[in-house]
Amino acid sequence: MQAIEAVKTVEVPDDVEVQVKGRIVTVKGEKGTFTRNFSKAPVTIELDEKTIRVQANWPRKREAALVGTISSHIQNMIVGVTKGFTYKMKIVFSHFPISVKVKENTVLIENFTGERSSRKARIMGDAKVSTKGDDVIVQGINIEDVSQTAANIQRATKIKKKDPRVFLDGIYVSERLEGMEA
Repeated sequence: MQAIEAVKTVEVPDDVEVQVKGRIVTVKGEKGTFTRNFSKAPVTIELDEKTIRVQANWPRKREAALVGTISSHIQNMIVGVTKGFTYKMKIVFSHFPISVKVKENTVLIENFTGERSSRKARIMGDAKVSTKGDDVIVQGINIEDVSQTAANIQRATKIKKKDPRVFLDGIYVSERLEGMEA
């Protein structure tokens, strides 16, 4: 039987400050502070100078996979607080012009295929949504909140009971970027 190696390391840049208390990881950078709790995972997380080590003791296949997943989450946290994440979305319509408005923690999509009532999409976490012409821009430091908000907007404009090859109206993700320059 082959032994499974379950140790991953994540390098911490100089402009990022990381704190590890048990399995709670806090990352501070120029874009903000992001805290995440990994207490449900059977792994140990240790901070040595500028290196984070994630490992599982006596790992089986699942624990070894969790080590890779958690190290990827920590890497995404570091990228989020240094560069941030941006999803650019395009508004596509053929006849009825769609208007998009942001109200508190929801996105209102009005006049979609001529409908009188507006469709709603929920903004997750601390993601910021803005509109510029026929672009919708979703930005934030948490990739999960940003991507889920973009998915909610795209799902809200799904056309039912019609041929999707003919009726292409909607709001679709056109670009995924690391960085919040847009």
